[in-house]
Amino acid sequence: MGLSPSPPQPEVLAPEGQYVPPAAARARRGWAAAPATYTLVGINCAVFLGMVARGSSIWMPTVDQIMHWGADNAGNVLVYGEWWRIVTAMFVHVGILHLATNMWCLWNLGLLAEPLMGSFGLFAAYILTGAAGNLLSTFYNWVHPIHDGSNILFPAGAGASGAVFGIAGVLIILLKSKRLPVPQYELKRLRKSVIYFVAINLAIDLALDFGSGFTGVKIDNWAHIGGVLCGLLFATPMVPRIGSPRGEFQMKLRITVAAIVLLLVLFGFYISNLMPPAS
Repeated sequence: MGLSPSPPQPEVLAPEGQYVPPAAARARRGWAAAPATYTLVGINCAVFLGMVARGSSIWMPTVDQIMHWGADNAGNVLVYGEWWRIVTAMFVHVGILHLATNMWCLWNLGLLAEPLMGSFGLFAAYILTGAAGNLLSTFYNWVHPIHDGSNILFPAGAGASGAVFGIAGVLIILLKSKRLPVPQYELKRLRKSVIYFVAINLAIDLALDFGSGFTGVKIDNWAHIGGVLCGLLFATPMVPRIGSPRGEFQMKLRITVAAIVLLLVLFGFYISNLMPPAS
């Protein structure tokens, strides 16, 4: 998946709904108030350290190396039934720069999103939107494979950026809520910043990918698009945790998670029944 430049450092919302600058919020809250964000960053970093410890290149791992650690590939998923790659691929990165940029974006967006949707909500959004992006990428690569002479090739996809785009999609919806006890001009500024983040990064990815040849690992625009679309869908029926009755938020979150899981399962079933690509 593509390398994403860092977004503007966003403000965050304290659990009680009080507006605080990012530096003060981090010093005051730390891991205990945003455990899902720190846990997700930690898992991604731990996987990368494991890759390097077992011989993967720190700058540019080979296709075989990232595939060994769970990268996505349409052939492996649909021919060999390795559906677990839809999830594991969002924790595998193609070098230290890929990891660093994705983790910086995840950390900033996660600290903004977690107070709005809770730790379970953020973790669910990461997994489900990342899976949606990888499923859409798998679908596209299966339908449009790379033809190399008599062989059919499928690019490998890896990285957290599909899920990062998904969290950005969630924020675009939740930051529009009038229930948040934050000045509307601040919410509009934050929301506009997130929209710019999505639009600029998608434009950069498309520009970098335009005209590039097949190298085994490429920018996965479809994973990014699938992630942000799923994020928008994920947040649409929800209300933000801050400013909402606890029971209402939890009920809508459970219903949303169940509905997204069902949609992803149905989409996966549809993909699994597609005809094999023509050679």
